[in-house]
Amino acid sequence: MTPDRATRRRTIAVLGATGMAGSRVTAEAAARGHRVLALSRKPVGAPPGVRPAAVDAGDPRALREALSGAASHGAVPDTVVVTVRTVPADREFLVRATRAVLDIAAPRGMRVLVIGGAGALRSPGDRELLVADNPAYVPGEYRAVAAAGVAQLRACRTHAAADWVYLSPPALLLPGTRTGRYRRGTDTLLTAADGRSWISAEDLAVAVADEIEHPGPERHITVVHRDPPP
Repeated sequence: MTPDRATRRRTIAVLGATGMAGSRVTAEAAARGHRVLALSRKPVGAPPGVRPAAVDAGDPRALREALSGAASHGAVPDTVVVTVRTVPADREFLVRATRAVLDIAAPRGMRVLVIGGAGALRSPGDRELLVADNPAYVPGEYRAVAAAGVAQLRACRTHAAADWVYLSPPALLLPGTRTGRYRRGTDTLLTAADGRSWISAEDLAVAVADEIEHPGPERHITVVHRDPPP
């Protein structure tokens, strides 16, 4: 998929903008001509079209100020991308921060796109088995991370007033190359042509920007790398 040059210019807030996924989403959105509010604890220099701001995702008041324009010189977003992770996994923090964003966004009509975890997806061939509980995809040492992602999705589902979409990456998300090619699915883990479930962080950002520009009807979606046609 490629950017639609006729797409309306948006103001997009990226929470966790200096992380692996957040930095790629920030760059992709700015390259498409959108205004970006890059929210993070420790902002860094930003290219044209990107306005960095220091925001602690664990501070609801700071989040409210940032998303209402008080901490970003009047720039009020119409879309918020939540891409926050903690090491080690902190489920309570993740759920609390996500709920805070949903609470702020709902009365303002902002759409919230949460980049969550693969653990919230259903296993291929067994829809009753979450990926978080499937040792074929989630080794024991990553169970806490996967469980946090499941809890985050549940927090979204219990927030009836907000306009949200939860994007689960595939099993493996790593820095790589932007190809612009991916396959989109809903709530079940996808695998690429080579049998692996993976995508580059750069192509995940392409999928995020595409979803912002052309929203689909589903609340839970996923993507995976797609090879070029032969």
